[in-house]
Amino acid sequence: MRQTRLRGRVVTPEGVVDDGLVVVSGGAVVYAGESAAAGTAEQQTGGTPGQDRAAVEAPPGGFVIAGPVDVHNHGGGGASFAGADPEAFSRAAAHHLGRGTTSVVASVVADAPEAMLAAVSAGADAAERDGVVAVHLEGPFLAGARCGAQDPRHLRPPDPGLTRELLAAGRGRVRVMTLAPELAGADEVVRVLLDEGVVPAVGHTEADAELVRRTLAGVRRELGRPGLVTHLFNAMPPLHHRRAGPVAGALRAAAAGDARVELVADGVHLEDETVAMVFELLGPERVVLVTDAMAAAGMPDGHYDLGPRGVRVVDGVARLGDDGPLAGGTAHLLDVVRQCVGAGVDAAAAVTAATRTPAEALGIDVGTLRPGANADLVVTDAALRPTGVMRGAGWVEPEDFRS
Repeated sequence: MRQTRLRGRVVTPEGVVDDGLVVVSGGAVVYAGESAAAGTAEQQTGGTPGQDRAAVEAPPGGFVIAGPVDVHNHGGGGASFAGADPEAFSRAAAHHLGRGTTSVVASVVADAPEAMLAAVSAGADAAERDGVVAVHLEGPFLAGARCGAQDPRHLRPPDPGLTRELLAAGRGRVRVMTLAPELAGADEVVRVLLDEGVVPAVGHTEADAELVRRTLAGVRRELGRPGLVTHLFNAMPPLHHRRAGPVAGALRAAAAGDARVELVADGVHLEDETVAMVFELLGPERVVLVTDAMAAAGMPDGHYDLGPRGVRVVDGVARLGDDGPLAGGTAHLLDVVRQCVGAGVDAAAAVTAATRTPAEALGIDVGTLRPGANADLVVTDAALRPTGVMRGAGWVEPEDFRS
């Protein structure tokens, strides 16, 4: 059986191994650790002298990391996770794969029910073709005052029946749904989600801190793993010392182990100091780095769509109109990791928050370099720019890589 051996600074669950080795065989990681243990690794993998093998060296100072997992992504490369065409979903996911994100969750924005059902079904089709790994419903049960770039015409009161229809259209692929817990009937929707094993995420909300904490604690108790907070700080009231609101509730819930918080740490949605503060308060096991990317990711400035809404991108920043709210991101997940490192976050912590932590949030077996894990990984240079991407032991063509 063909074996691939990769050397570089390896980020493992235990930390960074400066002179590391990763061994891949049969589509799985069979060893990740010190390169000095190469002989032992060969014995562990059942290797024999003369076996068919390939060797890959990271650039000087470069890393070998688990494949990043983006749990909040609306598209890229000019294609959106919207509409009824699964090929568009696959194109968007392939764009991010070529930039180093090996697992992409298709985030569907609030729209008319029939449009959302069609998009969720297309996302499930793309997942069955190995284009995306899951579907995230960002709406339509969101607070109108905190809709952000979501179309307020398509926000609806929480509806358990529509929730069941959306989950059925997803055929088991819907893993996360964002909703505002303060809306009447939200608890009934949360019950439907938990019964189906879907993670309720708190977001686009004006809930008070106590309700946020109570909701997330209930998710952890019922689901057996922490809930999720959709893009912390964005689309919610700012933290105030007399009105703590959802930010304080989310931070306390995460500190208690009841939640993981998303950060769109692209240098636009959040100031670097804010990102560094959250990492220092919570640690990478409770932070999920996301892009909130939309169709303009990797594309020139211009006009694009985010679901039913038009978006203008100027200098890489996506907004509704000229001075409207931010309308998603244009970065790739490794760009976000580099931004975090530039903000002073430890490289291993930033990588963990983009790999193992989001994978655990979804409950999928990727995002870590340990024996038995899927062979989704990325080789980078010292600046964490991808130089090689492997997904399921197959290499993505090098010409797909861009900084």
